[in-house]
Amino acid sequence: MDSPAALFDTALARTRLARAERNGYAGFLLDRVVEDMDDRLGAVLRNFATVLDLATPGGGAAPTLAARYPEAAHLRLAALPAPGGKNLMIVGDPELLPLAAGSLDLAVSLLALQAVNDLPGTLIQLRRALRPDGLFLGCLLGGATLTELRQSFAQAESEIEGGISPRVAPFAAVREAGALLQRAGFALPVADTDTLTVRYADAFGLMRDLRAMGMTNVLTERRRTPLRRTTLVRTAEAYAERFSDPDGRVRATFEVLWLSGWVPHESQQKPLRPGTAKSRLADALGTVELKPEPGRTP
Repeated sequence: MDSPAALFDTALARTRLARAERNGYAGFLLDRVVEDMDDRLGAVLRNFATVLDLATPGGGAAPTLAARYPEAAHLRLAALPAPGGKNLMIVGDPELLPLAAGSLDLAVSLLALQAVNDLPGTLIQLRRALRPDGLFLGCLLGGATLTELRQSFAQAESEIEGGISPRVAPFAAVREAGALLQRAGFALPVADTDTLTVRYADAFGLMRDLRAMGMTNVLTERRRTPLRRTTLVRTAEAYAERFSDPDGRVRATFEVLWLSGWVPHESQQKPLRPGTAKSRLADALGTVELKPEPGRTP
């Protein structure tokens, strides 16, 4: 059977990320999620001996991880080489991890996995690379991200060009992500979202930031001809008409989807088998348990 067509042009994605990092990466979103990552790891009361930062743009998670786990061995797998990078940096493909089975205790990835073509496969590889009781913690952009820009482009292209083309990537939903963690074999999977609203003077300010984050259109089905100026101007007008605040500034939504899961280990909590509880829920709640009447189902 033929393999499914790739959704993203990953070579182009790497090129655009490299350009963004050379020209001054717009790090406001990355700074926010690094801070959130540190808070989340602060609630985990254990140390990790081997830590991986997987493809976080610019290695943005590495300093925080090094400060939190100073005694750990730190690895960074990046899609791009970094001048003067440390010996422990590996340049590789996040979809084909060059990691031995059971070689990690903690793997972190921030704002990278939304651009891989095979997210289930990457999660399965991470699960394999982690030791028993190892933790994966990551975030990627979720389904509500850039919904305003998506709708504005669709309206402008429909009005001016008589049709629409893929402009904004489809992002994962929280329920789908939680199911993927389970499918990959993680125990105690958790998926939650954090929605951020960023305001701009106009849609062009948002587009400049997306370019400075290497997040412009890399869909394989994207239109290859240049975007018409009239369509671009109409997109900005539609954006202002539909998504502006009373002060005239426009809103942009970034939904950050957080994922975490543990590699199964005998020390982890497990649900009791039905009928093995040693106390009643009614006793714990201080209420009276009502018995069903004879002949009636509860």
